[in-house]
Amino acid sequence: MAPQPAEGGKLKKSLKKYMLTGVLVWLPIIVTIWVISYIIGMADELVNILPARWQPQALFGFKIHGLGLVAAIIVVFFTGLLAANMLGRKIFAAWDALWGRIPVVKSIYSGVKKVSESLLSDSRQSFKTPVLIPFPQPNIWTIGFVSGHIPDNIASALPEQSDATQSNEYISVYVPTTPNPTGGYYIMVNSRDVREIDMSVDDALKYVISLGMVQPDEPPHNQSLQAIFSLHKPARPN
Repeated sequence: MAPQPAEGGKLKKSLKKYMLTGVLVWLPIIVTIWVISYIIGMADELVNILPARWQPQALFGFKIHGLGLVAAIIVVFFTGLLAANMLGRKIFAAWDALWGRIPVVKSIYSGVKKVSESLLSDSRQSFKTPVLIPFPQPNIWTIGFVSGHIPDNIASALPEQSDATQSNEYISVYVPTTPNPTGGYYIMVNSRDVREIDMSVDDALKYVISLGMVQPDEPPHNQSLQAIFSLHKPARPN
């Protein structure tokens, strides 16, 4: 009679293992399908701004799913095409100035614009260098991302090291929270406390979001801290 409980425990562990494996297979599939369906559904709502007689349901007699997403991609592409030439830049500069005159709205608009430009642009100030820094206190390390240069008026107010051998240069770093990286902390760290890591931005974000459970891929080419500073520091005028 003694082997029966052991066999029952083994069966229970096997069932739990298979159920967990099945969840791990289906969960990313379901979430991916749900996100894509949600995006397509939201984009399809853009078709409703057209006059009723021009909508696909009136023209073809049935609703075409995904047409709104295609229309959104086309609109975004031609908007970028327009903004890339001189006439478009003047138009969008006037548009920015108009939004900048509206109280409350100008703070939201300008803030979102600056953040989106920093995250999505290919400029030297873009958000693309993962590093290790001591945070929230010494001897406790976390992953952060170099977010740009520190303005001279702020850098001049930061404390300097009395020892001439120590670096007095600071670097601005964004520390994301886990598992939601859209929230976090902006801090200024002395370069002597910054540790370079052989990890891409995508791998670093996945590592942070997964609470350290998703291991990074093969490390990319090593980038020195001197290269990081030169990448994120603006060129001084002659």
